[in-house]
Order: sequence, then C-alpha cells, then structure tokens
Amino acid sequence: MNLDTDTGDVGAVTKEVKRLYQTMFPDGDAEFVSRAIGWTEVCFTGRHPGYQAIDARFHDFEHTLQGTLCQARLLFGRHRAGAEPRITQSWFELGLLAILLHDSGYLKEANDTEGTGAKFTFIHVERSTTFARQLLEAKGYSTPQTDAVQRMIQCTGVKVALSALPFAGEAERLLGYALGTADLLGQMAAPDYIAKLPVLYEEFAEAARYEGQNARATFQFSSVQDLLRKTEGFWRHYVLPKLDHDFRGLHRFLNTPYPDGPNPYRDRIEANLLELHQSRPS
Repeated sequence: MNLDTDTGDVGAVTKEVKRLYQTMFPDGDAEFVSRAIGWTEVCFTGRHPGYQAIDARFHDFEHTLQGTLCQARLLFGRHRAGAEPRITQSWFELGLLAILLHDSGYLKEANDTEGTGAKFTFIHVERSTTFARQLLEAKGYSTPQTDAVQRMIQCTGVKVALSALPFAGEAERLLGYALGTADLLGQMAAPDYIAKLPVLYEEFAEAARYEGQNARATFQFSSVQDLLRKTEGFWRHYVLPKLDHDFRGLHRFLNTPYPDGPNPYRDRIEANLLELHQSRPS
C-alpha cells in the first residue's frame, strides 16, 4: 500500500477512493464517491447555505480526507480478506458519508463571528451528528440511514461508551469502529502531523477558553511542549489499546499483505514519533 496520495488534493483522494469502491462493487454507482466528497467539499469551503468555510487549522478539510482515504483502504482490505459479515455497497456508502461528515461540527454558522470552529472541539461530535442528519435528510436519505450515520460518527468521541451505542446490526458497528480507527490513524500518519501539533494545541486551548470551567477536566495540556511530551504516551496508552480492543483490531486489515505484512499507517506513525523524539531537546 502506497501512502503517497496527496491528501491535500481532493481530486487525488477522490480518484483513489473511487478506485477502491469500484473494485469492491463493480456494479455500484459510478458517481457516488465523487458526489459524496463533493457535498463535503461544498460544506467545508463555505458554499453550504448558512455556514462559513472551515477555519479550524488542524481539523481542516484535509484532515477529513486523510481519514476518508484510510477508511476506504481499511474496508477494501477487509473485503479482499473475505472477512464476515461482508460490507454491502449500501453500507459502504453510509460509512463513507459518516467519515466525510464526522468533523462537520467544527463548521461555524454564517453569523458566528467569535473565534474559529476549534472552539467547538469538546462538543464537535454532537454538532457533527446534527449537521450530518440535516444534510443527508436534504439529500433524500431516510431516518434509519441518518440514524446509522449519526451512530457511526459518535464512535469518534473520546469518552464515548461504545457498548452503549444502539447499533442496528453488526455491519453498522463495524463501520463505526472502522471510522474511529481511520480517524486516529489518518491524522497521526500524516507527513506533517508533528509539525501541526502546535496547531492542535491552539485548537484545544481555544476550546478550553470557550467552554470555561466545563473544559477543565478535558483540557490536560499546560503548553505546546506539554502536548509534545505527551504525544507518544497518547499513542502507546490510549490509541493502540483503543484500536486493538475497542475497535476490534480492524487496523490489521491495512496490513500489506494481509494478515502478517507491515501496516504502513502504523509504520508512518512510528516514524513520526521518532521524528518527534529526535527533535526534542535531550
């Protein structure tokens, strides 16, 4: 698996996701991927009625595309491995919509002139589920379909009780776990992840200022340097256990070749952490 697709290029991501989708579903909707990514691009570039363009600098449109590409690759790997239950075309499509909209909660309404969308960090999951429902209902999706997308998006919550989510079935649960997996791996494997950590800190800090006392138990970094010091621990002690246990090890479907080959996303993350370690003063 080659991770060199430019996730800053919406056309390149669309082309690769479409290739994976059409390989999995040769008789599928040839325009679905372009259409779904196009809807999201409209929202994130300020062309959706009532909303501004995304102005959060870490959770930007490229962040969404990084997760989207990772999820498509994971589901493709799972499909190729013949894992059960099989993910149907319709479920794949709902899963793609879910990850495309999972950070729509960072979008500010048109009349909101205070700060950036980063202020919604601690409440963005709830806002994303609301935005996703409104958008998809307007596109003609049914209540069961929008319910499913909302539950998938909830899987990205830091403190969500996954066992309490009322998934409609195993396919929906797997797609939610795939979304959560791809959200974490896509961002941490990005070539500029380390360089953007100060930007992530500023998003957390803005959210803490916006939320005030309500954020004290959530915002746990005293400075940019504190966040940098805690990043490797975040990977070792939070992300890896969550990937392996909460999300049922779905990341292994990114192993190339499956099941025992290297995982390019994990390898890239380890390289990023090594870069971080080497760049910090001893």
